[in-house]
Amino acid sequence: MARGQTFATVDAIGRTLPDVEVTTAWGQPALKVRGKMFACMASHKSAEPDSLVVMVDFAERDALIADDPDTYYLKEHYLNYPCVLVRLARVGADALRDLVTGAHRFVGAKAGGKSARRGVQNPRTRR
Repeated sequence: MARGQTFATVDAIGRTLPDVEVTTAWGQPALKVRGKMFACMASHKSAEPDSLVVMVDFAERDALIADDPDTYYLKEHYLNYPCVLVRLARVGADALRDLVTGAHRFVGAKAGGKSARRGVQNPRTRR
């Protein structure tokens, strides 16, 4: 199981999803769906280097952190936002794919789009 992901991997996953724009947010590489950011490299000084911010609902965030705090974490700056910080050096390729596709679905639904739920597994079950 490969570890040590980079934003290039996130980018490659994002390009397979509908309506994705590869852009920047807060000066960092980011993925957006219909203008709404769903994944980006963390830019806030409180985040660890090489951390990805992924948009997820609060319950999913709490479950990810509880299940694997070595991979998923949170800093005070991000508390009020529906997101989780992901240590790219620790996340597995399958879990990263599930996170990015889930974030696309989560944000895409809010941005007025349709997204399929078929075939996407819960990232907590993959490492």
